[in-house]
Amino acid sequence: MADMKREVERKYELPEPSGKGAGKSAGKGAGKSVGKGAGKGVGKGGPVASGGTNGLPDLTRVLTRVGGVASVAVRGVVELDAVYYDTADLRLAADSVTLRRRRGGADEGWHLKLPVSADVRDEIRAPLAGGVPAGLAALVRSRTRDAELIPVVRLRSSRDVSHLLDAEGNRLAEVSVDSVRAQRLGDRVAAVAWTEIEVELADGTDPALLDAVDKRLRKAGLRRSAAPSKLARALAETAPGPGDGPGPPADTAKTAGSAKTTGSAKTAGAGEAAGAAVTPAAPAAFRPRPVTAGDHVLAYLRAQADAIVAQDPAVRRDLPDAVHQLRVATRRMRSTFRTHRALLDRAATDPVADELKWLAAELGVDRDHEVLDARLRARAGALPAPLLLGPVSARLQTWHAAGSAGSRERTLAVLDSPRYLALLTSIDTLLADPPLRPAAARKPGKALPKAILKAYGKLADRTEHALALPPGPERDAALHGARKAAKRARYAAEAARPALGKPAKRFAKRVKAVQTLLGEHQDSVVARDALRALAIKAHAAGESAFTWGLLYGQEQARAADSERELPGVWARASARKIRSGLTG
Repeated sequence: MADMKREVERKYELPEPSGKGAGKSAGKGAGKSVGKGAGKGVGKGGPVASGGTNGLPDLTRVLTRVGGVASVAVRGVVELDAVYYDTADLRLAADSVTLRRRRGGADEGWHLKLPVSADVRDEIRAPLAGGVPAGLAALVRSRTRDAELIPVVRLRSSRDVSHLLDAEGNRLAEVSVDSVRAQRLGDRVAAVAWTEIEVELADGTDPALLDAVDKRLRKAGLRRSAAPSKLARALAETAPGPGDGPGPPADTAKTAGSAKTTGSAKTAGAGEAAGAAVTPAAPAAFRPRPVTAGDHVLAYLRAQADAIVAQDPAVRRDLPDAVHQLRVATRRMRSTFRTHRALLDRAATDPVADELKWLAAELGVDRDHEVLDARLRARAGALPAPLLLGPVSARLQTWHAAGSAGSRERTLAVLDSPRYLALLTSIDTLLADPPLRPAAARKPGKALPKAILKAYGKLADRTEHALALPPGPERDAALHGARKAAKRARYAAEAARPALGKPAKRFAKRVKAVQTLLGEHQDSVVARDALRALAIKAHAAGESAFTWGLLYGQEQARAADSERELPGVWARASARKIRSGLTG
């Protein structure tokens, strides 16, 4: 892939002039630009303030806490011609993902835009080519599966560009007035036209500027666009109605175009560098509000399914923490299947859980090795130079290379495998027709606390058993088992939090403290095994094993510290009042 950038932008609609045919289907003014001539007064007939550049309100006095706009430079009009690709049932649009082939402008080529948060998307670019580039097709495979990517919409835009500059002439943002002509492709052709304003921050600009410009534009009479993208608006406004003939389902297109973007750029992740891990979206806004216990469990499962799909391209892009986040989603889903067997028929969930376990294991080998490598390097790097005897750094490098050889290729092979794609489809199938048992219809205030307390009971049994054992391998294994039980109890509380509120949040927080402490203990167990193996190899090669023994002792001491802390942390988590709050 040639390029990638993090795009932070907002779109605005003009007040619709009375008597105009804006936004109407072909045959009723379609193809005519609203506010014709972008640079000659934005939105003719609208209340947009005069005195600015290119018909925009005056933006030269927009200020933030770290500076503001000193001048506006007009850059001229650019003609853009883009064809958008999607599956026939618009799977990408439904997730606010866009894939296009665009001619015109300095960045012409293939563009894939993946949502990060409100107002923020990652744009991955590839050079112009005849068909969809393989790299971009792979990044949407978790959504498209085996479906063909076909042209669905053509957008032609006359973009009138201005740059907002600071006192030194540095570009802070680009403001464009886009006269758009959209045509839906396929068996049923429809067209629509509109004019919109787009504000996109330059790299490194304070996100507060977006809010300041937003305030000025709203004061001038503009309003935030109801559609998250031009494609979403085109699909929504050209969606076929009942009896209109062939074409993608109208409800799919309308869903894709109706999700509103809200929130401040300050909290939207706008300041994050391109390549930060993606925060998965919450369950789709169009899903019904949970009412029964089964509804709440399904909502949590759908959130994990969304996370798996969203983290897939992040793993393919090798973003930090992406593999971990994907594995967490699989663990949460498996744990929920297990915890809520009273609500979900395990005959349907067990096969899916088995495949989720396979996926987590496949991805876990490389992830676990990466985490262990970072831990050992940090520990060795903290030692004074006189205590580093022998080629410690070189041996760590050799050990890491041997353990990670071909890891990237293995991970991508798993994500491209028929087995993985079949798993994604099986998850969709299960959630589309959930195997609910009669108990799922019960009120969440009774059924969900019961499941949490059952998970807590298993955690209590395992923790108290481990604490009763003397230090050693048997206790280490028992503490690891308690850690797994802590995860299940925590996930059960997280799933119930929308229904139970603060008591579930408080319970999950206390149990997470137990899980974190036991996780640190288990990391020290794994690290000691690796250090012992490194010491044996160093000794066999005639090298000093002193440093490896020293690091082993430090890890042993950390494990002992964790075991000493555990009774206190467990006492806080196991307090009766923490559990009694769950049942009211």
